[in-house]
Amino acid sequence: MDNKGSIEHHFQRQRDLLRMEYEYEKSEFERLSGEQGVMRRVAHGQCWFPVRLGRSYYNSLNRFVVEVARDEVADDVDSAFEYGRQVRFFYEALDGKIIYRNFPAMVSFCDGGHMAVVLPSTSALKEIDGVARLGVDLAFDETSFAAMREALDDVAAAKGSRLAELRDVLCGFVAPGFRELQPMTFPWLNASQQRAVNKTLCCRDVMVVHGPPGTGKTTTLVEAVYETLRREPQVMVCAQSNAAVDWICGKLIDRGVPVLRVGNPARVDDKVLSATYERQFEAHPDYPELWGVRKAIREVAAGRRRMSRADASALSNRLHNLRRRAVELEVKIQVEIFESARVVASTLVGSDNAVLKGRRFTTLYIDEAGQALEAACWIAIRKADRVIFAGDHCQLPPTVKSVEAERAGLSRSLMESVVDKCRSAVELLTVQYRMNEAIMRFSSDWFYGGRLQAAEEVKCRGILDFDSPVEWLDTSEMDFSEKYVSATGGRVNPDEGEFMLDSLEAYIKRIGEKRVEDENLDFAVISPYKAQVSWLRRNAKKRKVLRRLKGKIAINTIDGFQGQERDVVFISLVRSNDDGKIGFLSDLRRMNVAMTRARMKLVIIGSAATLTRHPFYEKLFLSQKKENGVKKVSEISDGESMCCEKS
Repeated sequence: MDNKGSIEHHFQRQRDLLRMEYEYEKSEFERLSGEQGVMRRVAHGQCWFPVRLGRSYYNSLNRFVVEVARDEVADDVDSAFEYGRQVRFFYEALDGKIIYRNFPAMVSFCDGGHMAVVLPSTSALKEIDGVARLGVDLAFDETSFAAMREALDDVAAAKGSRLAELRDVLCGFVAPGFRELQPMTFPWLNASQQRAVNKTLCCRDVMVVHGPPGTGKTTTLVEAVYETLRREPQVMVCAQSNAAVDWICGKLIDRGVPVLRVGNPARVDDKVLSATYERQFEAHPDYPELWGVRKAIREVAAGRRRMSRADASALSNRLHNLRRRAVELEVKIQVEIFESARVVASTLVGSDNAVLKGRRFTTLYIDEAGQALEAACWIAIRKADRVIFAGDHCQLPPTVKSVEAERAGLSRSLMESVVDKCRSAVELLTVQYRMNEAIMRFSSDWFYGGRLQAAEEVKCRGILDFDSPVEWLDTSEMDFSEKYVSATGGRVNPDEGEFMLDSLEAYIKRIGEKRVEDENLDFAVISPYKAQVSWLRRNAKKRKVLRRLKGKIAINTIDGFQGQERDVVFISLVRSNDDGKIGFLSDLRRMNVAMTRARMKLVIIGSAATLTRHPFYEKLFLSQKKENGVKKVSEISDGESMCCEKS
């Protein structure tokens, strides 16, 4: 098969896999919407009910917005509402039936118990204003899939353009090119970070900054962007999630780089909020005049509708002049906002935003690229002459909900493909600044060919004297049984959860609560299963010690901890059965994430009898056994590890 045929086959395959994922997600959304009651969706963070409406107004982008608030905000529920998500309003009738309002709406901003929602018109507000028992539900996300399908079509059809050339390089048909430049020295970076920055400056087509846990990927990326801006007037920075975009934006702003954030942040942060397109638009000196013109347009248009045809025609000329002035001001403000920005940042799907239409960038940086669907990357790549991927394909993969699509290859990121096909374009960061060397070692050997090194300042870090940095507490001889909960929540193991909380309390008492407070030590409790996380959150509230230290203990899924770190990490692996079935624990990239969150102490709790039938867990278990890091739970005395103080 020639290159043309291979490209057509590749992109047709991507379309088929994306369609498979789309159909699965849509059918599951419709099924769960029909089966789950409102309060269950509220408990899963997919619905707000009941809500009350606040003020309504036209925002700086001339979109009609209504504010929504809820009184009860559960701190143990992860909300799925964020900027750009499609939502739908509903109300509960007297007979308990849920009635949906038939108009589209979109989240403009969400934080805690407050949300701003863009409505299609003022008439939509009339449909929900004053309605009792009102709620807001997530709608199925058609927009992202449409943007990805369009990008795949554009890239596949590209001919004789820079996009076509870049596509051929990224697909492995043409070798990536590099300029010959004198290497620069950055004394504040280590040798591998310096090589990565220099390679980004030299690359003509593509480069990958492969950043394992704790290796300073963000530091390297910020330096690369900063140096690129010495040579180019503007670059684009994207990531899969709003949170990842906010993180890199914050670091660039700290470095003094003028950033334009297209879209709204995932969380309230004045630093990033001030960089958003909407905030910069309304802060422009010409905005007050534009606001007045828009108000006049609405008043004249409303007045004309109440007039006779003869009188209304007299206002047409004025309305035409007002609209022309509004367009002039909008274009002027937009041009000046973009001209003042050195970095334009958005999510990958957000790069399809209307304000970015027709804009091109010499360089595109994609952070956390290992978590991005290939199709999502192409949305942004269409706007660039070269692309720099940063991330780690050995950690969390792209989120794919269809098992069939995942097995067929949809979870393989474009970054991972480039790493396999363009080895000359990859630079691995090799010095990590997070973990005790013993915590790092197994991950380094299994995932990174043993190439990682612990920086001198962290290699021996710890909390307690004569304490093993890594422990596996083996529950094999205990009667700890896993229980299936649901397809969405997965599995739960209450006995293992109880033992984990006991062990966490015991370890905190060994350290001393005063020392935890004085030294600001923090803890993470991690499990791969949502149901186990929910169980742990509920039961942690029942313990006095854990309640007192609530702000220092985070409980979440592995996916929820990507990019984070804590001094002490406890992992509950849940699976315990006679058949050795471990489900998606066989996706070892998740375990890589889980094991590399800890700075000073890592405790793994799980059944070795179940888990070690997989070669990865067998090798992990034997490596800890060799270091005397394995304890059988059946042999641990109550006083040693189960000193709990319950209310």
